[in-house]
Amino acid sequence: MSTIDVDSLLPNDRVKQSVADGDVTQLTRGASNRYAQEGDTFDVDGETFRVASVEERTLGEFTDEDARREGSESLAAYKERMNRVHGGNFEWDDEDEVVTYRFERAD
Repeated sequence: MSTIDVDSLLPNDRVKQSVADGDVTQLTRGASNRYAQEGDTFDVDGETFRVASVEERTLGEFTDEDARREGSESLAAYKERMNRVHGGNFEWDDEDEVVTYRFERAD
């Protein structure tokens, strides 16, 4: 386990702030890169967070609860947000492989 650069896992300042506020407790990224391992830590605004789990899955396995952990009201809202974030070039495919990183404040 190691300390990772927060910028490698969290893509922008809005997400970092949402993590610091406790509104985002997981982030899902494409499966082509591995951004962290379980047990790794990162800092946001002087607070340390620990990667609690790293799970390989498909978009089709996503639930409303996953969407809420990622800062959206529902899975439908999450899908809309992904389309906006990716400039309208995102197409939800239930078979796409992704990696979900869950994190928590370190004690």
